Amino acid sequence: MATIVQSRRAAVEVVVSGVTKDFVRRGAPLAAVSDLDLAVAPGEFVSVIGPSGSGKSTILRLIAGLLEPDAGNIKVGGRSPGQARLEKTFGFVPQTPALLPWRTVAENITTLADVNPVAPRQFAERESIATLMTAVGLAGSADLLPAQLSGGMQQRVSLARAFALGAPVLLMDEPFAALDEITRCDMRYLLLDLWQESRPTVLFVTHSIPEAVIMADRVVVVSASGAQITTDECIRLPRPRSEDMEDSDTFLRHVQRIRSALRAGRPQ
Repeated sequence: MATIVQSRRAAVEVVVSGVTKDFVRRGAPLAAVSDLDLAVAPGEFVSVIGPSGSGKSTILRLIAGLLEPDAGNIKVGGRSPGQARLEKTFGFVPQTPALLPWRTVAENITTLADVNPVAPRQFAERESIATLMTAVGLAGSADLLPAQLSGGMQQRVSLARAFALGAPVLLMDEPFAALDEITRCDMRYLLLDLWQESRPTVLFVTHSIPEAVIMADRVVVVSASGAQITTDECIRLPRPRSEDMEDSDTFLRHVQRIRSALRAGRPQ
């Protein structure tokens, strides 16, 4: 794959230490995250999986500085999440593409640069945007509006927008959940190709065990309540990854262990 972004910053470490976050539901406190410790090395790809409502998305929002922890400490490249966010350290890919309907594909990809009074140097050069669109399968779509795109194409725009930022940390919240299985599989390997080139630090939330395994260096399983880590599985598959690895004994053993961990952590 050709180089898609000319200016990038080196991936950074994410360290979560003793973090707790409570919400209030029906007048009573609800522990979304309880005393969480998690370290992600620079350039590491970590999948986070757990039951619905287990606090996975809250973890991402805490790391991004969108929520303040009630206790504990978070450092992103040695800085607070708030400082890291101001320095454009994060690329965020949500469950839905969140495209601006009045902007074209190319304009949506450059939105993050356009809304900054002085676009930081880490943004992709304009001539790199066409290369990036080709890399994500959007060649010839630059002038289309989101309403003219399929769901899979919209998510490709969302991926391209995140990588155009050149951010050292990508936070991804079930980005492929709404896609059909074939498109979802294609998007996994597209993301891996993009990541392989620039190696940002990635936290990837998913409900799919095979997806979690095939993409990650480690899979972190969190409990049904309080987002406590019950399993931290190192994935022993070589890189680059390919679809035929999903038939290997190593892959299937990882899937089985993580499935067992999820079942063990379900409320009875």
